[in-house]
Amino acid sequence: MTAPETCVVVPGDIDDAAVPSGGNRYDRRLCDELAASGRPVREVAVPGSWPRPGRTARDGLARSLAALPDGAVVLLDGLVACGVPDIVVPEAKRLRPAVLVHLPLADEPGQADLNAGERKVLESAGAVVATSPWAKDHLIAHHGLDPSRVHAVPPGTDPAPLASGTDGATRLLCVASVTPRKGHDVLVEALSGLAHLPWHCACAGPLGRDSEHVARVRRLIGRNGLGGRVDLEGPLTGKRLDDAYATADLLVLPSRAETFGMVVTEALARGIPVVASSVDGVPDALGWDPTGAVPGLLVPPDDPGALAAALRR
Repeated sequence: MTAPETCVVVPGDIDDAAVPSGGNRYDRRLCDELAASGRPVREVAVPGSWPRPGRTARDGLARSLAALPDGAVVLLDGLVACGVPDIVVPEAKRLRPAVLVHLPLADEPGQADLNAGERKVLESAGAVVATSPWAKDHLIAHHGLDPSRVHAVPPGTDPAPLASGTDGATRLLCVASVTPRKGHDVLVEALSGLAHLPWHCACAGPLGRDSEHVARVRRLIGRNGLGGRVDLEGPLTGKRLDDAYATADLLVLPSRAETFGMVVTEALARGIPVVASSVDGVPDALGWDPTGAVPGLLVPPDDPGALAAALRR
């Protein structure tokens, strides 16, 4: 018996190398693996400035959902679905929707007003998918969801060659979009107290999501005399990202909020130790061995002093 078709609704930039993200990579791998398993998949990529789309994007999503037959199985990326409850909730009554939440909208600075709409969308869905055990518990508690409808599906990690690194101390790598949530300003402030030590920090990630914050981080770099030592390299994908990992001695992730942290598991797969914020789902990503030891250090979020102390070690 042929499995029913699954319609997967994703952001229009899912494959745009200029704006890589963990959410987009999760979505792409999910679509590919569903298809590889023999399940019919209809991928609907909807362009727009999600979760605050313009009229054209809203109309495009509405048309795509309206075109689906009654009872269709639909998996919607939460970035697309959760900001437009007026479109998604009415359609949920005749479809079989599930919503994949990479990050609750209100966890992103400046998006708190979208919280109520997200709750309506998640309440209307037959199932909600979170990307870590922490994220699952957070969604249940925050939105009062039925625990039986919320499922944790952490992303996997492909095998990778061990990183050669340098001398074990000098090459730092931060893989994250330069936005307030990712904490690059905290990283620069921490590194300013370690200027007497030999190191270089490469920051790989999109620079176009918050231009004001990027400018602030650049000012911090200049003010602390770290030009040439902290480089905002923009997005790296494919071989360029693999090369950055291969020469890294340490991954640093100073996020203020993070439902999982795919870059943590990618670093560990290459034998690269991690210093990261002890926030949200990051401890799930870092993991531990049977003795309780962890392959890295966790520090309080938004604390340059604690981060500097960890890096100094």
